[in-house]
Amino acid sequence: MRDILALPRRRPVVLADLIPGAIVRDALLVIGAACLVGALAQISIHLSFTPVPITGQTLGVLLSGTALGWKRGTSAMVLYGVAGVAGVPWFADHASGYVGASFGYIVGFVLCAALCGYLAERGADRSLLKSVPAMLAGEIVMYAVGVIWLGVSLHFSPSEAIAKGLTPFIPGDAIKAGLAAVLLPGAWALAKPQR
Repeated sequence: MRDILALPRRRPVVLADLIPGAIVRDALLVIGAACLVGALAQISIHLSFTPVPITGQTLGVLLSGTALGWKRGTSAMVLYGVAGVAGVPWFADHASGYVGASFGYIVGFVLCAALCGYLAERGADRSLLKSVPAMLAGEIVMYAVGVIWLGVSLHFSPSEAIAKGLTPFIPGDAIKAGLAAVLLPGAWALAKPQR
């Protein structure tokens, strides 16, 4: 019985674990994921009634968190936020620094990546039926932080914060979540022969 308890537990595997070279790999994946989100942030559409633009960032956050696992995914989003505040112009429209009312979404990216990565480590990225709920859960967490931050920053009522910080983005983010939910199981299917 004691021997069974002494057996080391295997860490759950995510897509990033299929690449060899632990420390260098992890550093490059974290930097690469932060750069991906920064690049997708430049796909930006401004709406006249909200200070929050529609961007491609959410897709990058969902893919990064899920493909890298919770530790690396969280690290990538922390790097993205800290580097952006420090002056790297990779927030929407090449912005940097503290971006005010929409900064809550960037904070939400960290939690979204952590949750999606955690769920991926438990197999939520292996099939479409498991991926969709994982992506939606990540987006719910991201929007919870972003909408609350927006409302507090601009003194919006809860209904106004939802109308300006959530409702206009639901269709686009549903598409991004669906795309991520298809891409990850597809990547696992392609990786199986190499595993």
